[in-house]
Amino acid sequence: MIFRTSSPVALVLNGGGARGAYQAGVLAGLLEILDPQRNPDFTNPFDIICGSSAGAINAAGLACKADKPHEGVDHIQQLWGSLNSHHVFHADPVLLLRTSLHWLATVSLGWLAPRLREHTPHSLLDNAPLRRLLEDNLDFERLQRNLACEHLGALAITAAAYTTGEHLTFYQSDRRIRAWSRNLRRAISGAIGVEHLMASSAIPFVFPAQPLMVEGQVQWCGDGTMRQLAPISPAIHLGAHKVLIVGTGYADNTYRSEKPSDPPYPSLAQISGYALSNIFLDSVSMDIERMERINTLLAYMPANVLQSQSLRPVSTFAITPSRSLDEIAIRHIHQMPTAARTLFRVLGVSSKSGPTTGGALISYLLFESGYTQELIELGKTDTMSRREEVLAFFKETSK
Repeated sequence: MIFRTSSPVALVLNGGGARGAYQAGVLAGLLEILDPQRNPDFTNPFDIICGSSAGAINAAGLACKADKPHEGVDHIQQLWGSLNSHHVFHADPVLLLRTSLHWLATVSLGWLAPRLREHTPHSLLDNAPLRRLLEDNLDFERLQRNLACEHLGALAITAAAYTTGEHLTFYQSDRRIRAWSRNLRRAISGAIGVEHLMASSAIPFVFPAQPLMVEGQVQWCGDGTMRQLAPISPAIHLGAHKVLIVGTGYADNTYRSEKPSDPPYPSLAQISGYALSNIFLDSVSMDIERMERINTLLAYMPANVLQSQSLRPVSTFAITPSRSLDEIAIRHIHQMPTAARTLFRVLGVSSKSGPTTGGALISYLLFESGYTQELIELGKTDTMSRREEVLAFFKETSK
């Protein structure tokens, strides 16, 4: 069965560090619903694939094998399911200790000895192993062939430029697509490579910024979810009429009802986890709400006005975790390398359950197979439970 429809469908995969494993499960569930028999002629159902942060890595993995989507999703699942911290960052005890002491010395004595600042590490963790993992597992020449053969219309990867404060969307397509520019948002056409994925997934403070060449100038870039005020926008600019978003945030209202009489001062881990949650999650739900309001307004406009103004309604469908990933991460924290676990314990992370134990922070950084495999299973279960909604979203006749 071929599910490529007359209305271009975009897949938007947003950030979340280790939470990206959840997206692998969702993708597996989607293909099982759309093509349960794994037919050899099954066509990639997404004309456009967009990603940021960990979602950028998943997006590139699927795009590079858009000609064989089942093979691509199987590969993504295998990578996430066999992941360990040393595949993503250097977990050597001596290196982590040296980095921690450097940071501490700079914060406490930097004003007294300015030379200390010259040797401050660029980030808490060194993710050089991630680059090697991506280089070994992604075939960007195959991506170009898939675009040329129309197995895929476009791939877009986002990153935030520290140098200019802009949110940059790098896109690759064989189609004629006019680059767009908005306030603090800009699109750049060109070949996508590992360097774009490293930049898009550079979690602030945790992983180092990456240099990217943008129109002849070097821009230092970080995680693509920063300043991403309109995460659905690239998909629309690239021609999507329908957008399927896979988020990694869980709407948990449990702690809102709790009113402790004397709550403890929030740990650094709790504050960091809250900051990352805002970076990765809030703009997605806001953009979906904004899109729904725009669609409501467009419904009142005559068809000839919509056509003359190049306006169109865009339908969205979002899949997000049905359970707290923070709590799942806390249960698996013992799998983290001892040196890394000790470092995060100093920041206030503990194995207890609750909002003050740093579960949110660890849920982004726990690159261990026990945790990622559980997220894959959760993603697939959440998707399969919405089978009828998925089929309804892809209900149009084939091209």
